[in-house]
Amino acid sequence: MPLYQNLEALYRERKKYLGNQCGLVPTMGALHRGHLALIEQAQIENERVWVTIFVNPTQFNNASDLHAYPVSLQEDVDAIHKINPTINIFAPSIRDMYPDQVHATSHAFNGLDTVMEGADRPDHFNGVITIVSKLFEVIKPNRAYFGEKDFQQLSIIKNWVKTANIPTTIVPCPIIREANGLAMSSRNELLTKTTRAEAGFIYKTLKHCASNGMKKAAIYSYIKNAFAKHPKFTLHYALCVDETSLKEVDEVNPQEKQRIFVATSVEGVRLIDNIVLK
Repeated sequence: MPLYQNLEALYRERKKYLGNQCGLVPTMGALHRGHLALIEQAQIENERVWVTIFVNPTQFNNASDLHAYPVSLQEDVDAIHKINPTINIFAPSIRDMYPDQVHATSHAFNGLDTVMEGADRPDHFNGVITIVSKLFEVIKPNRAYFGEKDFQQLSIIKNWVKTANIPTTIVPCPIIREANGLAMSSRNELLTKTTRAEAGFIYKTLKHCASNGMKKAAIYSYIKNAFAKHPKFTLHYALCVDETSLKEVDEVNPQEKQRIFVATSVEGVRLIDNIVLK
């Protein structure tokens, strides 16, 4: 079973493949159908696929969130091997990835990190890029796969790759949703069954706003009123944003590439979602 839990074992295996069709799917585990869709896409487009499972401490803003993050390594391995038993899995220790100290390096992201999640979670994206850079360095993927649920993260990774001249193609993949529309996330497992079902209103709200030719002020009002009907969900932000700059737009324009972004917390769990404005 190709499960590698230290760097030495990874290096030995990675050196065996000399081609240029190596795909990487970085994850923090607790895999759901959204992760599996990324892995399936990587499997189609590459000769070799690596999936990493590592709960990265430097991208968490508080210790309680880190400790609460779900861990299910054996279940994750089983799910990956149902796709293809030859997929390589790298599940390192914290000491492997941070041999000296658990510390995030600082990066410049051209302002992409100062809004939305970056504004609410200082240094979060420095932690993300720290671990992504480490994984890229040891696995050297030709392609890497990230979901559009974390669209701001995806934009920052694409910007970092371009700025740092990293020879890896970043492949964005569509959001995978639960039956009620809730964007799939490992954190959904931390919600009670009742709250998880209720959380479907988030996508229904976004879909209504995106599909009815509403102006920006009307969108904001509609989202605010929708959350008022679900008071246990705290709305952190709702923004109509340009896809490239991630800056709030002056007005909705269906001819431009724009999205609505929201973030909310419920039962101590942060949920984010976004949708294309049509």
